[in-house]
This record gives sequence, structure tokens and C-alpha cells, in this order.
Amino acid sequence: MVITKTRSPIRSNVGLKAVMAVTGILLVLFLIVHMLGNLKIFTGETSFDHYAHWLRDLGTPLLPTTWYLWIQRTILTVAVLAHIGAATVLAMRARAARPVAYAHRRKIHVNYAARTMRWGGVIILLFVIYHILDLTTGHLNPQGDPANPYGNVVADFAPERWYVTLFYTLAIVTLGFHLRHGAASAFRSLGQQTPKGERRARAAALVFAVVLCAGYLVVPFAVLTGLVA
Repeated sequence: MVITKTRSPIRSNVGLKAVMAVTGILLVLFLIVHMLGNLKIFTGETSFDHYAHWLRDLGTPLLPTTWYLWIQRTILTVAVLAHIGAATVLAMRARAARPVAYAHRRKIHVNYAARTMRWGGVIILLFVIYHILDLTTGHLNPQGDPANPYGNVVADFAPERWYVTLFYTLAIVTLGFHLRHGAASAFRSLGQQTPKGERRARAAALVFAVVLCAGYLVVPFAVLTGLVA
């Protein structure tokens, strides 16, 4: 009698893809909300600082001060780790399913985003760690004053710290490629299989990625050029 081990639904390929989809949607929603919050810097120092302090007090008095932010950070951390973990397992299974390389590989169109999803994810992860130490905890920020979030942003992207803006730009552009590929794949999974539907999915994914990247990059470049000071 042969006993075969069965995978739990969540560890199956379908389950792992579902994990990637759910965590991906959660992270994208956070990116959109976070971008909109960043853009409040153009409404002035008082308004931006008020928004930042409001986030710290969100949930009070039911929750102690800053607890909402730490709950959010915990959920996002779990989502990121689950997203990376599911992607890694799926990639390893795909490679194991084809242990021998094809003698004559077909010429297929593999766009830049698809080829760089793995190392792009590493860049994004490193950026998130730096970003938290910079503008969240203040350890890497030249000012690091929790009472003055506006001043922290201005000090962070000051012209003499151009290398920070450069790293920020690299990370955001990498995120854009990642989102473009992920969104196109999501639209494709929703049934956009015809050539016309495929083109629409790619176009929608490109527009979304460009808008989100622009929303994030406009802040550091506004500081760099003196528009925000």
C-alpha cells in the first residue's frame, strides 16, 4: 500500500498564486493611500505635519498612540514576506519541473520587468528597510525630529543629499516595473486572453505604474529643485 502525501490547499500552486494575489492587492492599496498622503506635502508644512500626527493618533482612544501604525506595519510586513515566499516557492517548483534545458529554446518575448522581478524585489525590500530607518524611526534622517515630519522630508531630499534622491528614484522605478508586470499578469488572470484584451491589459498596467511612480517621485524632486522647502 502506497501512502501519498497531499499538499494543503494553501501550499498548492493555486493556493500560492492566491496568496500572491491577495497580498499583492493589499500592498498596492497601501501604496496608493501612502502616495496620496505624501502628496499632502504640497498643501504646506502645517497641513502635512497635522496629517502625520493624525496617523499616529488614529484609533485613539480605543488604541494607544501609534498602535494603529504598528498594527499596519505588522500586517504589511507579513504580506511582504508571504508575497516573497509564495513567489520563491512557485519559481523553485517551475524550475524543478524543467530540470533539463531545452536543446532549442524558442524565441519568446520576455519583457524587462519579467526578467528583473527577482532582483527588483530585492532592491524594493532594501529600500523599504532604509525608508523605515530614515523617515519612520529617524535613525538615518539628518534631522530625525518626530515632531516635524515636513522638516524631515525636506532635510532628507536636500540638494546636497542627491544620492538619497537617486536611490529613491531607482527604487521607485524598479517598483514601477514590478507593478507593471504584476498588474498585467493580474489582468491576464481575469480573462484578458485575446490579443486585443492583452494589449489593453498591458496598457492599463503601464498607465497605473507610471501614475504611481510619478506620484512618489514628484515629492523628492520638488524638494531637490526647491519647490518644497
